[in-house]
Amino acid sequence: MSQTGSAGVVRVIGQEADRAARLLHRAREARQAGERTAVAPRAEIDASWNRVMRSGIDPGQSPESELLRAEEIEHRRHSTVLGEVMPVLRAGLASIADAAQQIMVVTDAEGRVLWRQGNSAVMHRAHDICLEEGAAWAEAATGTNAIGTALAARAPIQVHSAEHFIRALHNWTCAAAPVRDPRDGRLVGIVDISGPATTFHPATLALVDSVARLAEAEIRTRHLGAIERLRAVAAPILCRLEGRALAVDAHGWLAAVTGMPPVDRLPLPKSLRPGRVWLPSLGMCRVEPLPGGWLVQVADGAAEGAPRRVVLDLSRPRALAVHLVGPLGTSTQRLSPRHAELLYALAVHREGRTASELAQDIFGDGTRTVTVRAEVSRLRRHLAEVLAHRPYRFGDGVEVEVVHPEHPADLLPHSKAPVVTGARRGAAPC
Repeated sequence: MSQTGSAGVVRVIGQEADRAARLLHRAREARQAGERTAVAPRAEIDASWNRVMRSGIDPGQSPESELLRAEEIEHRRHSTVLGEVMPVLRAGLASIADAAQQIMVVTDAEGRVLWRQGNSAVMHRAHDICLEEGAAWAEAATGTNAIGTALAARAPIQVHSAEHFIRALHNWTCAAAPVRDPRDGRLVGIVDISGPATTFHPATLALVDSVARLAEAEIRTRHLGAIERLRAVAAPILCRLEGRALAVDAHGWLAAVTGMPPVDRLPLPKSLRPGRVWLPSLGMCRVEPLPGGWLVQVADGAAEGAPRRVVLDLSRPRALAVHLVGPLGTSTQRLSPRHAELLYALAVHREGRTASELAQDIFGDGTRTVTVRAEVSRLRRHLAEVLAHRPYRFGDGVEVEVVHPEHPADLLPHSKAPVVTGARRGAAPC
């Protein structure tokens, strides 16, 4: 049956799905016209509709997109860690999808379909909606759908029938979950099951999410094996070195260390090359390549390459980063949403904030100082040269720039921190 809660939230399932679909269709039309309605989709779909409308998607448009060329598809397949775990995804989903008259779809981090497999009849039907290899299924291309909305929300989601923004997709149901690389937390793609709306089952989302987690576990297992191989190569080299040095893999995970306390992971710039390089957590270093990683030797003395400019890039909610600009070039650190909130608060309040004031900025509760101190301590491991304390602030002489998203509502869109929600309402000066 269709379900309408006390707040008029509609879920399109069961025997009254047609009625629910009509209600959601009217809700979408009213939303486009700027009118209020008595019913609304569930919160995840509502947020997606808002994003899609801002991007200018027409609900009457076709889901067709320009397909990637075959050689580009192959390049992307070989450039992503997802290719290494496709056997896990196929074993966990492909046969089930076939039996359920559905198909398994795997995309990259841009929502481009790289693989699909499953029921042959549904594969043929999927051609009519351009659900094929090389097609674009991000929200900005195809509106609200499980692949694109899972990408935007960074969370598993099931989208059924009229919950799709484009009407051409109302005869379909889909469930998708993001796959992250456990080595750096970066989202690498989406795994999805799609099929005719009549194949809807509420357990599908849990199945897809479980298989996505299995794929992440396989990536982690392969990574641990690579670390062991790097350690076998690096340990004899470190034994012959004086001073501080460590061997890390390409993602900065520690394999061996000498002359200094071990760390789990060393933050590395996006493009690391052999030679002298300034690293935020260590200062000036000399970097040399190793099979499967890097040898990093820490130089003693003053950090003449310390950064003097910080660019806090919040323009893309899915790629939060801070760029440190110094005499030797620019290094980039990806940020978690919480660390982005903290740095934004410090950028707004250049005079500095006490732990209590930061707790009020982030949680709306000035007593949560223990949590704030712990998070700032983690930040300072990577940004010690630009962050000061007592009070917490950007260091003297450090220029700070904040890059905002084009639309104010997209500033850390999932954040509930008062300093951020105030800025979204246009209340903050930065």
